[in-house]
Amino acid sequence: MSQQEDTTTADEDLAEGTLLSHLVELRNRLLKIVGVTIFLFICLLPWSADIFSIASKPLMEVLPGGKMIATEVASPLITPFKLTFFVALFLAMPVVLYQLWAFVAPGLYKKEKHFAMPLLGSSIVLFYLGVAFAYYLVFPLIFKFFTGVAPDGVEVQTDISKFLDFITTIIFAFGLAFEVPIATVLVVWTGLTTPKKLSKARPYVFLGAFVVGMFLTPPDIISQTLLAVPVYLLFELGILMSKIFAIREPEEDEVEDDDDDDDTES
Repeated sequence: MSQQEDTTTADEDLAEGTLLSHLVELRNRLLKIVGVTIFLFICLLPWSADIFSIASKPLMEVLPGGKMIATEVASPLITPFKLTFFVALFLAMPVVLYQLWAFVAPGLYKKEKHFAMPLLGSSIVLFYLGVAFAYYLVFPLIFKFFTGVAPDGVEVQTDISKFLDFITTIIFAFGLAFEVPIATVLVVWTGLTTPKKLSKARPYVFLGAFVVGMFLTPPDIISQTLLAVPVYLLFELGILMSKIFAIREPEEDEVEDDDDDDDTES
């Protein structure tokens, strides 16, 4: 066997070992996320009824009679449990984001790690701000609108399982939408675009925000607007943040190429 074949075999074994180690580490990170989520779920389980009461308060305050219905036999038991699991997952979000960060951190340079830590903290804060925005502002407005537009003779009776599907969709949409500044900074930092180019794309982003709101929210103009307007404002915040955090130094190769071009021109 030649030396070149030995080198090729060694490289393949190294690549296979590296891939396997990454998969093992990813599995361990995912197990930690699942473990923390299940632990929080078990801790919150005795208060599942209270959690459902808090989550449904914005609807109960405007619902005629102040009561919902259950059209399925197991809904009164399963729905509060499902909501408690989603709450546990939301509470575990810092752990989820940290484990994802810890998985990719070994492949980053030191200066990139210093840059990523503020983004990690900001992403956690923005996610919870999105959830709070949905609960305290969006829910009261859209529930009041839905119950107020019912035709005469129609009694609004909301099923608890449908209610759960509705609020989890809204919360996920707003939690994800509030990550727009982080996504903007990452796009600029990776060199795919610049803050100046993003500034020129404002009209398209404004239109795209309403298109995204149309897909992520129920089919009503109020919830779409309540999602689209914050997304656009957060996009503006992302441009500002990218000017502060995502200023990349030119690569050495680029600097050398510039020098060569200058020499050629001279």
